[in-house]
Amino acid sequence: MTTPAAVIMDAAAYAQAVEDAVTASAAYYADGTSALDDEAYDRLVRGIAAWEADHPEQVLPGSPTGKVAGGAVEGDVPHTVAMLSLDNVFSPEEFTAWTASLARRAGHEVERFSVEPKLDGLAVAARYTKGRLERLITRGDGTAGEDVSHAIGTIEGLPVELAEPVTVEVRGEVLMTTAQFEHANEVRTAHGGQPFANPRGASAGSLRARERAYTVAMTFFGYGLLPLPGTDTALATRLADEAHSELMARAAAYGINTTATTAVPGSTAGTVTEVLDRVREIAALRAELPFGIDGIVIKADLAADQRAAGSGSRAPRWAIAYKLPAVEKITRLLEVEWNVGRTGIIAPRAVLEPVEIDGATITYATLHNPADITRRDLRLGDRVMVHRAGDVIPRVEAPVAHLRTGEEQPIVFPAVCPRCGAGIDTGEQRWRCENGRNCHLVAALSYAAGRDQLDIEGLGHTRVVQLVDAGLVTDLADLFSLTREQLLGLERMGETSTDNLLAALETAKGRPLARVLCALGIRGTGRSMSRRIARHFATMDHIRAADAEAMRRVEGIGTEKAPSIVAELAELAPLIDRLVAAGVNMTEPGATPPAPEEPATGEQAEDTRGGAEAAEESPGGPLAGMTVVVTGAMTGRLEKLSRNRMNELVEQAGGRSSSSVSRKTTLVVAGEGAGSKRAKAESLGIRLATPEEFAALLADHLD
Repeated sequence: MTTPAAVIMDAAAYAQAVEDAVTASAAYYADGTSALDDEAYDRLVRGIAAWEADHPEQVLPGSPTGKVAGGAVEGDVPHTVAMLSLDNVFSPEEFTAWTASLARRAGHEVERFSVEPKLDGLAVAARYTKGRLERLITRGDGTAGEDVSHAIGTIEGLPVELAEPVTVEVRGEVLMTTAQFEHANEVRTAHGGQPFANPRGASAGSLRARERAYTVAMTFFGYGLLPLPGTDTALATRLADEAHSELMARAAAYGINTTATTAVPGSTAGTVTEVLDRVREIAALRAELPFGIDGIVIKADLAADQRAAGSGSRAPRWAIAYKLPAVEKITRLLEVEWNVGRTGIIAPRAVLEPVEIDGATITYATLHNPADITRRDLRLGDRVMVHRAGDVIPRVEAPVAHLRTGEEQPIVFPAVCPRCGAGIDTGEQRWRCENGRNCHLVAALSYAAGRDQLDIEGLGHTRVVQLVDAGLVTDLADLFSLTREQLLGLERMGETSTDNLLAALETAKGRPLARVLCALGIRGTGRSMSRRIARHFATMDHIRAADAEAMRRVEGIGTEKAPSIVAELAELAPLIDRLVAAGVNMTEPGATPPAPEEPATGEQAEDTRGGAEAAEESPGGPLAGMTVVVTGAMTGRLEKLSRNRMNELVEQAGGRSSSSVSRKTTLVVAGEGAGSKRAKAESLGIRLATPEEFAALLADHLD
């Protein structure tokens, strides 16, 4: 078992890494899906942590380090005791070093360890009052979680009534066994749904589902037991003083399911050698288990040792997760499909001989790009090693060359765009159709019309297809030249729907510049990056006049991304000109263009970036210089605004929007159901505002 190497990065790569890590973490904890596998995520976070250790003054507030669930999730129900994550080790050497650190913190060698499988599910806290299950809460951000009490009574191993009428909280994992996952997919497809991608995603989604026409079975495994307010004093004292292994025995006696009933029951060990032996035993049984595990959890067993070691803000110092390598299997590469995305990127996808990996049948896998295929010398008919990234997204790692028969064939790269037949731009690693976004015009226009872009009500996918097929729209600008007569000539377009669509198009012309940028779908950008660019430059003219060096000064845009953004803006110049002619807004409300820069040398040149950022962060407006976090459900005038629109308002009023509360936060707008973020703001003495107060503050911008 080897340690994932940390990535090396500069400041721009660090900012992108933080964004990537939080995005991946949010997807992982929401529904079990993520663009990064566990190893890649661990490597990314290690790179972030290493960079922050060398640059403590430049740590971004959204960084996932030191935060439960990577700082990507939140909750509304406060935990009585923080529900923390676990730090990781990846090798015997790292584990041995951790035990030495544990001994230093505790002031002595710990007497014994508990060793349990790390179950691949969703962490929850189950609160029992006088033996009856009253509330079920997810981990959330560690200080507060999501109430999923609607799932009470549907989870095996989590009884509605305990064997004793005690008031306690049981913590553990909700997951799907292999059999439950297979059955869940049968039920889901029978109801017209798409199969679940993997057991963790299936359990995460099913636990949160409230209005499905069907239910699916899940299983609970307990790993913690603690008192609650109202717990009998004598019992609370016992729970506080009992060893972890004793607590698990007590939980089992109450009727809670634990790993004691599995092939890998929790056990205790007195030495590092004994722990590592048990780690190897559990790892060897992994493939045979009826549920997924991604590591082994090792804890100081005695309560006294746990108290002596203490906990950090993210993880206890008396417990660690020994991570196991991701699951890999060998199968055959049958063919390669070439798919075209909405920006014209031509992406290769492997078609595989179906293979089962951790309870899911894998038929397709990513191949990244043509250069990657060439680098690894992949051939049709190859036996290939398939890695199920993060136990979710499979990818082809490498051919197993010694299994070649001589009948394998080269992979033929397309000579023209497989979608429209146009030429292919092969100048970068990711090939692109020369028609760009016009190649997949329907996808590009559907994206542009979306809620967080131009928000054109009535222009859904079906209507876009109709307009393109009729030859009325060949690019984004054509939408704004549509006439009433043209629309009435379409099938299923009456006078009311026509007038509504024309009104929506007229409204879309007034969207902020950030929305227009996002609608253009510039590669390497998204909602937040589009807002940063718009806030920095204030007008489309300034954006188009920027060279790569000026573009690089925007927060989060590095030396590699800046030239490609500038080049794509130049490519889009005719379209932008037509949008301007159509009356589409090209300014960002509340933003001020950057001041012209004089040539700088020496130390002045080194300070240029910081000065630009400082100027960008302090525009005029009622929120000038403020960092604002919006949490909870908005009411009153803000009730119908999306979170993206709220963030836009903050920035239009001169502030900086943020998703997490820290000492740098100036104001927290706390709506109904605001949980941990409100509590953290109160503990830090940060100013709080109701939605109504915030609406009054931003009255001019709301108008």
